[in-house]
Amino acid sequence: MEKLSKELKLMLLMTDGHDYTAATLCQQIGTTRRQLYNYLRFFRENGFIVVHESSHYRLDTNSPFFQEIARSVNFSDAEATFMHHLLEAADAKNPVVGILKRKLERFYHLRFYTDTRFKAHTIDILNKLRDAIHHRHTVCLKDYSSPHSRSVSDRVVEPYMFLNDNLDVRCYELKSHSNKTFKLSRIGSVEVYDAPWIHTERHRQIFTDIFMFSSELRLPVSLRMGQLSHNLMIEEYPASADAFSPDESDHWLMNIDVASYVGIGRFVLGLYDDIEVLGGDEFKNYIQQKVSAMHTR
Repeated sequence: MEKLSKELKLMLLMTDGHDYTAATLCQQIGTTRRQLYNYLRFFRENGFIVVHESSHYRLDTNSPFFQEIARSVNFSDAEATFMHHLLEAADAKNPVVGILKRKLERFYHLRFYTDTRFKAHTIDILNKLRDAIHHRHTVCLKDYSSPHSRSVSDRVVEPYMFLNDNLDVRCYELKSHSNKTFKLSRIGSVEVYDAPWIHTERHRQIFTDIFMFSSELRLPVSLRMGQLSHNLMIEEYPASADAFSPDESDHWLMNIDVASYVGIGRFVLGLYDDIEVLGGDEFKNYIQQKVSAMHTR
């Protein structure tokens, strides 16, 4: 029981929005350096993303365990940042504003707002990337930390646009021959090469739909909705209002482009009796496959 207690305390420390050295973690939970590394190995073996940067440790909130727990209530990174911006403009004398800001900073690891050194470092990266985009130069993203591959590596890219209020940068990566989005917070440093873009024709603008999914492709969807689904769509996703046109007898037609079928598909499946899928054909197939999969469970 004592071992589990220390593991849970360690987990809380490594997700509280601060970075700790191994020595500090040992002191906080009352354990040896050797046992601490055993705990960290246990975390890694069980799907946690242990981030080790500049002798400091933390658990990435994108770890599958945390995502599974908070899937139904979590904000996306972009949503959390947007909420923080709104709170920055709110009345600072209201104590609730401060409480909400600290919660967002803690649970979404918004170090850009809480760590002065990290903020200065990120601004330096932002300025170098902005200059490279302006002059159409290739750069190397040094020591980029990828939670998906759980690796740290250099990425040679052609940066061409910023996303999510300058928190992300869209680039063409030379090695993979594909466009990718990189988070500025995960870039160690930026080296600007004296080399021009040579793959400009492969740069693609990214599209973000009302469900906050992003893609280079737009997928058209056409629906006929009853009053219930129409009202819920507008309440949950106000930006969808412009996609509606009235149809006869309390029904509405919705024509919209999405970046992924996941968001719109979840909505349609949840109100299947009140929604008729008119198109496109790929979306019809997507819904049919989901319905068939549910029947075979």
